[in-house]
Amino acid sequence: MGIDANTTGPTFHQHRFLGQGHEQSERRSWTVIWLCGAMMCAEIIGGLLFGSIALVADGLHMSTHAGALLLAALAYTYARRHAENANFTFGTGKFGDLAGFTSAIVLAMIALLIGYESVTRILAPVQIHFAEAIPIACVGLAVNIASAWLLSAGGHHHGHSHGEHDHHTDEGPHTISTRSGDLLLEVFEDGVPPRFRLRAARGPAPDAATTRITTTRPDGVRQEFTMVARGGFLESVAEIPEPHAFNAQISLGADTYTTVFEEHTHGHGATGRDNNMRAAIIHVLADAAVSVLVIVGLLLARAFGWLWMDPLAGIIGACVIASWSYGLIRDTGAILLDRIPDRRLAEDLRTTIESDGSRLADLHLWRLGPGHLGAIVSVCPKEPCTAEYYRAKLARYPALSHLTIEIQG
Repeated sequence: MGIDANTTGPTFHQHRFLGQGHEQSERRSWTVIWLCGAMMCAEIIGGLLFGSIALVADGLHMSTHAGALLLAALAYTYARRHAENANFTFGTGKFGDLAGFTSAIVLAMIALLIGYESVTRILAPVQIHFAEAIPIACVGLAVNIASAWLLSAGGHHHGHSHGEHDHHTDEGPHTISTRSGDLLLEVFEDGVPPRFRLRAARGPAPDAATTRITTTRPDGVRQEFTMVARGGFLESVAEIPEPHAFNAQISLGADTYTTVFEEHTHGHGATGRDNNMRAAIIHVLADAAVSVLVIVGLLLARAFGWLWMDPLAGIIGACVIASWSYGLIRDTGAILLDRIPDRRLAEDLRTTIESDGSRLADLHLWRLGPGHLGAIVSVCPKEPCTAEYYRAKLARYPALSHLTIEIQG
């Protein structure tokens, strides 16, 4: 992985940093494009044959929808075809983020256009042909529902969630069988610094004065935790440092019991999110949301004569689309500018490196593609050691697909 200090020479490896299920997402995108393209042609041709300007207008609107999805499909195809191209220093995994950023800009422009048109119709109402407009909106909603189902089938794409997700999940309570009954030991960190909590499955908690927990980490570092009573359970006085991967020895007077805590990493959240598919789904959801609002507005306008309901529905839809667009611009822009994708992971890397007394002099962490991170780690070791020593310590983080380690003297 890169060129490391204290090695005899460079080690080369492939820079293929595409997301899991990349080919499936590519195929689904093209399928939806064909569906939208067929619907677009049917509406435009039907509108011209039967003299319906509303049908032609909806067909032209569908063409912008298909164009945005075409951008996503082309990004998938280009990234796959050039995944092994050495001219891309860190692979083509960011093509999806670039396409997502571009789609977000298009979404923002659509929101402005819808908002402008809606305000114009409030100031200068126009005649609405309910008999044509309502069925067209219903057909458009059906197409959008089918498109959303095709795009999300088989994948786990969080359409418009924001923020960073925790890159690991701590285990649940460990059951420890003792002579006095079962005990439950867990690492509790729900809104508080992580501490051990020990309780009895049934009955009162053990005596805090005779209870100790000792952790032994893979690098041999040991730490002892004293316990205090907190009502129906015992809690450790000291906080548990990251990472939460160690053997825990529970001492109950003269008896000792051992359990193993492991930390599990995954590729969800900001690290594993496919922003290209996310942008495509947001386009579909935005169109579906507008269709629902338009249908409701048209029905109320026809039933009660509230012609202002139709443009009001357009303004609400524009605000929803603008909100989703902003979130997508923020997240994809941060990736394109190599912002740290997961601050919790960055802190865990620091803790792991410095657990033996070494000092982390510098850390660069960025996203290479969905589920893939790059990192450059500069370490001042406490004792002379090689880069492979630290590479082994960081091997428990599978998202680090490209790791470069520098040893400072």
